[in-house]
Amino acid sequence: MSRFDEEKLTSYLDSLIDKGIPSVDCIVYQDHKQIYRHMNGTVDKDRTKKVQADQRYLMFSMTKIQTMTAVMQLIEQGKISMEDEVGKYLPAYSKLQVKDEEGLRELQEPMRIWHLLSMQSGLDYDLKRPGILRVTEELGENATTRDFVDAFTESPLEFVPGTHFHYSFSHDVVAAIIEVVTGMGFGEYLKKNIWEKLGMTDTFFAKPENDDVERLAQQYIMNDEGIVPMEQTCNYQLSERYESGGAGLISCTEDYAKLADTLACGGISADGIRLLKAETVEQIKKNLLSEAGMEEIATNMGRVGYGYGCGMQVFMYPERVGSTAPIGIFGWDGAAGSSIQMDTATRTSFVYTQHVRNCGMAYETIHPTLRDIVFGE
Repeated sequence: MSRFDEEKLTSYLDSLIDKGIPSVDCIVYQDHKQIYRHMNGTVDKDRTKKVQADQRYLMFSMTKIQTMTAVMQLIEQGKISMEDEVGKYLPAYSKLQVKDEEGLRELQEPMRIWHLLSMQSGLDYDLKRPGILRVTEELGENATTRDFVDAFTESPLEFVPGTHFHYSFSHDVVAAIIEVVTGMGFGEYLKKNIWEKLGMTDTFFAKPENDDVERLAQQYIMNDEGIVPMEQTCNYQLSERYESGGAGLISCTEDYAKLADTLACGGISADGIRLLKAETVEQIKKNLLSEAGMEEIATNMGRVGYGYGCGMQVFMYPERVGSTAPIGIFGWDGAAGSSIQMDTATRTSFVYTQHVRNCGMAYETIHPTLRDIVFGE
């Protein structure tokens, strides 16, 4: 990879501030070396406090990168198989109902681990589903990850697992499976097997309300009034004890850059710590969607040219979007507009953070532009 145009990247990041994004931060690593860092903007309601290098953010679905790293560790160790039935670990998933043209019927083929990893499980992302409401009413803030995940089965699946792509609570279910297999809390597992190994000292699980978290950037939302401050909430953390494998973490750009670099370099960190084997990282990048699923991820999520592997999108058809970036770039993003993208061929990665909910331009424009500047020719 030839070195990208740093001035172009800096100019683009600064232009986002002009467009109203309160703060931006971007780190690029190549072969275990930080080769670029630029941040700009403010992180308080009054827009006077400059963004800092150790700023914390609600990472939302960027959490999924860690959940997938964790489950792939266990798959690599032979403790889980991608073909295993989910009901083997979570008995509530042994008997499921699924919607069809005539109403509901019993699911005949089991939901399997790979269905969860690839968002083809048939689950949805309805925060008001009956099981969630019931557990909240009965257990309140004491409800655990397992309590909620088991309760997801009280609603029928949207489709037979493996037949469609539909973004959902699938990775929260994976977190519960990790707890069952390891006998550890999900956060405890991540701390021992990822955070401590990589020196990720600013990463931890959010609470439903996070007003007292030090160095947490002010969260904003884009609506009819523009880009305005909102509560420091993480609505995917369903209780004080819940640890969402899909959207629960608080972290910082520097911590995520360490993880991105490790995965881009075949699973080994700058300090020589191996999180995953190189072949396991390549397995993450293997597209698991059919042509129908690829059409759904493009149509429903705007990811044209992408497939989807183990919890991460994989760039497969650059020509469909006129990109000069190479095939094989993988990663994901979060509900506040952050993005992590990696390329094992060039051992290059970047992490971009912002803190604006409902920001469509992040996914439609910002992330593809950053991809093409960093990885393109």
